[in-house]
Amino acid sequence: MSRGNVREALLSAAVTLFSSNGYNAVSLREIAKAAGANVGSLTYHFGSKAALLREIYQRHTEPMNNRRMELLGEARRIHDPEERLMAILRAYVLPAFSSSSDFDGGGVEFTRMRAVLSAEGNEDARTIIAGAFDVTSRAFLDAIADCLPGADREGLVWRSHFLLGALYYALINPQRVTRLSDGAVDGNDRNTAVNQIVEASFASFRSLDTSGREKRPDHAA
Repeated sequence: MSRGNVREALLSAAVTLFSSNGYNAVSLREIAKAAGANVGSLTYHFGSKAALLREIYQRHTEPMNNRRMELLGEARRIHDPEERLMAILRAYVLPAFSSSSDFDGGGVEFTRMRAVLSAEGNEDARTIIAGAFDVTSRAFLDAIADCLPGADREGLVWRSHFLLGALYYALINPQRVTRLSDGAVDGNDRNTAVNQIVEASFASFRSLDTSGREKRPDHAA
């Protein structure tokens, strides 16, 4: 294989192994073997396992985060706070579903890897995950807070955490929706999944804000 092909094979093998076994349990030797390469080529291209993981996250998340920020900028120009909140949530959710190739922010395997590594607690992985998402996540939290002046930050952070969990699960296990609905609902229908997550999250966030409700009798019914 050419150097470029070896590099891509190593990245692909690492995502597969990390998503199946976690970060801690996978060695450089195992990654190299799965890629049909030697350990020396892995250290040549990446230097360390942490550097390899950092590149995986950069490749997957930068396009998705860029699209999220683009849509967030559009959403923040909406005057009505409730319409703006709905658009902000859609700006966060949609890019995760609209990508499907391995290195553009989408893909079930990378999403599963994110979920596994987030639960694992490895310090390298935690630092890399924070670096990949925290800036964008804070921007969305601030935008949501602007829509809900009566909501406390603690509640907003918790609800954003629940939103991320729903997003993970909808992406990696759509078959459960199909099974529990006895086939009446297609869990792989991305448009429906996006709409359902956005609507549920809107209701969740909106319930935190009690300011102005007495001034809105149309919402009291």
